[in-house]
Amino acid sequence: MRKFIPLCGLLCILTSGTAIAQTDIPASCDNRKFLADQRNFEQTGPTRVDLAEHICGTVSGVTARARHTRSGVHSFFYVTVGQNQTIRIVSDLDRMNAPEWPWVRKGDQVDIAGRYYYDSERSQGIDWTHHGTGRHWHVPGYVTVNGTRYQ
Repeated sequence: MRKFIPLCGLLCILTSGTAIAQTDIPASCDNRKFLADQRNFEQTGPTRVDLAEHICGTVSGVTARARHTRSGVHSFFYVTVGQNQTIRIVSDLDRMNAPEWPWVRKGDQVDIAGRYYYDSERSQGIDWTHHGTGRHWHVPGYVTVNGTRYQ
């Protein structure tokens, strides 16, 4: 019992105020896992859990301009991953080794590794698609477009 209390206390401290990360990115594209994770979030609602995902699909939409946010310049595009499901992809252009935006076009084939966040049905996507990591996310990501990898 003595060992359990300190461990429980440590877990409570580590998880309070921060998101929990599941950080094992599948070695190859796994849209089935992503769609199952998405369905689970839709049924349970928002959580403080971020999931490592590796998806692939066809680009269905691209924002024309990058957006300046408090964490840098970001681009956004949308990928169809099957079953008529589309997911928003967020790329931090300040951290990626990529040409000037847009470097992806509608119809391109993409392979993406990053962090899946779910705030609500209308606010979800995959970010951390670059080589950098942060205090709360320790898994490097990437975007491969028609065989060319950007990280």
